[in-house]
Amino acid sequence: MSAPLISVVIPAYNHEQFIGAGIESVLNQTVDDLELIIVDDGSTDKTAEVIKSYDDPRISYTWQENQDAFNTINRGMGMATGEYISILNSDDVYTTDRFEKLLAYAKDKKVDCLFTDVIPISDSGEEFTDPDFGWNVWHRKNRNYYHQHNDIYTGFLNGNYMVTTSNLFMSKVAVDKVGKFSSLRYLHDYDYIFRLMLAFPESVFYVDDQQLLYYRIHSGNTLSEAAIMGREQDLQVIQTYMLEKIPTAYRQYVQTGCDRLRQLDGEILDVQAQLGLSKIPGHAKRGPLRRIAGKVKRTVFGPRNSS
Repeated sequence: MSAPLISVVIPAYNHEQFIGAGIESVLNQTVDDLELIIVDDGSTDKTAEVIKSYDDPRISYTWQENQDAFNTINRGMGMATGEYISILNSDDVYTTDRFEKLLAYAKDKKVDCLFTDVIPISDSGEEFTDPDFGWNVWHRKNRNYYHQHNDIYTGFLNGNYMVTTSNLFMSKVAVDKVGKFSSLRYLHDYDYIFRLMLAFPESVFYVDDQQLLYYRIHSGNTLSEAAIMGREQDLQVIQTYMLEKIPTAYRQYVQTGCDRLRQLDGEILDVQAQLGLSKIPGHAKRGPLRRIAGKVKRTVFGPRNSS
């Protein structure tokens, strides 16, 4: 048999409630020249039963002991034979015309990586359309920043407007060159898109006017230690790929300065807490990193419009 046009990798873990919709969104694509590689990362619910209920020769199923998402994705991508590789988390859903539209963009723009805008949905599949909904506010700010500067790399330094691993659609050439996902539990997709942009600086494209992915926002998500770890990884990713855009001769200065500013931010907060200065003027509460970042931004982009 000849290799398929598209390989879809689903890393599955304990999503018996959602994975059926994801599988169907792949099998029902208007482009059907594909293989669906599902790697079950040690699910303990009925995820495996749901997967095995689908009788389609394009599906391959592999079970493994729990190894985390990035390892599961890497295993699936290693099995892929298609000209293009797409990833779908087991709780997300494609629009049925996603591949048709992305293939057209890929051929027209001659690009190696594409991602689109997304539609946020609830556990029950309801779309979050309220513009004041917290996630929508966050995503809109990231999109606006990208549109303001019209530079894909700058946009990602500000925030991950790709949103999720499910949004990646890549040529196998790109995957072979960039390699495996890193061992970041929460931000492996964010790290990977930077590596794609560095490897293919003219070949990563944002289809910003098309919403071709339903992104699941779970109602049970609560603030936890994961929020701290995620932000620590965010710092690591941004620092790494900010430095990649700075000439080697100057990286030591930028690295040292950023590290010291972060230390000072923490020291100021510690002193304020010790002195009980919780109600001080807003400008005084801003740490040195934020103040200097503001000065740099005004120098580069000009003063903020006060109207």
